[in-house]
Amino acid sequence: MSTATAPQGGAAAAAPQPAAIRVYNTLSKTKEPLEPIRPGQIGMYLCGPTVYAESHIGHMVGPVIFDTIKRFLRYSGYQVTWVVNITDVDDKLIAKSRERKIPMGQIAIEMTADYLANLRELGVNQIDHLPRATDHMGEIIEFIRTLIEKGFAYEVDGDVFFEVAKDPDYGQLSNRTLESMLGDGGEAAGKKRASGDFALWKSARPEEPAWASPWGPGRPGWHIECSAMSHAILGETFDIHGGGLDLMFPHHENERAQSGCCHGAPMVKYWMHNGLMRAGEKGKVGGKSDRQAESDDVAGKISRSRGAGGLSQLIRRHTGERIRFFLLRTHYRSTIVYGEEGLEESGAALAAFYRFFERFAEVTGQSFYDLPAPAHRAEGSFDPAGEGVLVEAAGLRDKFLAAMDDDFNTALAISTLFDLLRAANRHLDQQGLGIGADRETPAVRTLYRLAGVLRDLTSVLGLFRQPPPDQPGRQADQGLTDGLMELLISLRKEARAQKDFATGDRIRDRLAELGVLLLDKKEGTFWERKP
Repeated sequence: MSTATAPQGGAAAAAPQPAAIRVYNTLSKTKEPLEPIRPGQIGMYLCGPTVYAESHIGHMVGPVIFDTIKRFLRYSGYQVTWVVNITDVDDKLIAKSRERKIPMGQIAIEMTADYLANLRELGVNQIDHLPRATDHMGEIIEFIRTLIEKGFAYEVDGDVFFEVAKDPDYGQLSNRTLESMLGDGGEAAGKKRASGDFALWKSARPEEPAWASPWGPGRPGWHIECSAMSHAILGETFDIHGGGLDLMFPHHENERAQSGCCHGAPMVKYWMHNGLMRAGEKGKVGGKSDRQAESDDVAGKISRSRGAGGLSQLIRRHTGERIRFFLLRTHYRSTIVYGEEGLEESGAALAAFYRFFERFAEVTGQSFYDLPAPAHRAEGSFDPAGEGVLVEAAGLRDKFLAAMDDDFNTALAISTLFDLLRAANRHLDQQGLGIGADRETPAVRTLYRLAGVLRDLTSVLGLFRQPPPDQPGRQADQGLTDGLMELLISLRKEARAQKDFATGDRIRDRLAELGVLLLDKKEGTFWERKP
C-alpha cells in the first residue's frame, strides 16, 4: 500500500468501554448512536484536495473538523484509522501542467507539500494515511474490471462508464431522482447510454498522462479514485466518510453507488458532511467545487489575496492556532462565514486564554503548556470535594463532553471553555493570587486543578499545543517594559526609604490607572497587569 507522507499521528489503544456518542448521518437525515462495525475501532475517510494550486482556507475546514473528531474519538476510547486522499491526476492538474509547461507530477508534488505544510500549521496531525491516486492505479483498474464483469459498467471506445440505472439505491444520499441528474458532458456525452452515467475510465488524449488498462491507455475518473483508495486501506465497508456538502452530489453519491455495486455491501455506515465556508452571506470560498458546483451562485467569492489562496500568508498574519479556533467556533454542519473581522475576534478570544496562562505561570512558576493532558476522558475526571469553584469546573467539564458527544458540537464546547476561563480568573482574583504567592496553599492547588481541566479539554480540540509565536518586535517591547518597571519600582523604593511616601504612592496610583498593579511582598516588590 502506497501513501504520501502524513503529518505525525496514529491510532491509540482502545479503552475497555468507549463513550456513547451520537452522529448526524446525512444518509438517514437523523442523529444515530455511533456503533462501529468492529467494536472499539473506527475507519474514517475524508476527501482531500486536488493538488493543482496552493491551498486556501476552505481546504482546511474538513481537515480541522475531522482532526478534532479523531482526537475526541480517541479520547473517548476508540481506535481510529483516518485516511485523507490526494487527487494527483485530474483535468485541472493537466491544464495547470500545460499552463506552467512542467510535468503534472511536479505540480502535484509542489502543491501537496504546500497542503501538508498548512495542515501542520493548523495542528492537523492525526492523519494516518495520505494515499495518492497515481499510487493506486492497479486497485482502480481492478475495481473497474469488477464493475464491468458484474454488469454495472460498460466500455465504449476506450471509455468506461457506470450505468446508474443499474443501481436501485442511486440518489438516496443526495435525495435526487434519475430524471433530475446530468452526467459528464463534452466528447463523452455521445457515448453514454444515459445522461446520468459517469466516467470510470477516460481514454487517453494526445499529450495527456495515461496508464495502460484493458480498455487502452487512459486515466481514471474522479469518483473511482476515492472508492479504490478507501477500499484498499479501510475495506469494503467502513464507519465514517466525511467531506463538504458540495461533494454530496455527484461525488459521494457516485462513490456510494460504485462501491456498493462492486462489493455487494454498503460502502459507509455514517456519512458526515460539513458546511461550507462563505464570504459574507453568499459565495463559497474559492468559488465552485473543483469539478462541479450545485449552482452558479458564487456571489461574495473570496479572491486569492483575501483568503481563497495563499493560505501561508494568511497563517503568517493570524497564526494557525487562530484559524483553527475560528473554524471550530461554528458547528461543523453549519456555514462558516469567513472574514477578517471573525479572525480578529478569534484572536481577541485566544488572547484571554493566553493572559490566563501568563497569570498561572506567575503564580506557580510552571508553564500551562507543560501540564499533562489526559489521554482518555476517564483520566480527566476528579472529585471536587464540595469546593465551589471546583464543583463549577466539574459541571462545565460534563457540559463540554456532552456537547462533543452530541454530534461533535465544538461551538457549544468552546462556549464552556470561556465559562471555565472566567471561573479560573475569578479564583485568582478572589484569592489574591499573583507573583510571589505561597505555592503550597490550598488556593494554589485549586488553581492547578482548574488549569488542569482547561488543559484537558482544550487538548481535545487540538488547541494550545505550544506557546504562541512572538509577534515581530514583541520580545524587544517586553524587554523595554521590564526595564522601565524595574526603574519605577526602584524609584518608588528610594522615595519610601527617604520617607517621601507621597511620591511612592503617586507612582503606585499612576501605574494602577495604567492597568499595572504593584505587589509588595516580603521577597520584594512585584508587578502584574490587571486581568
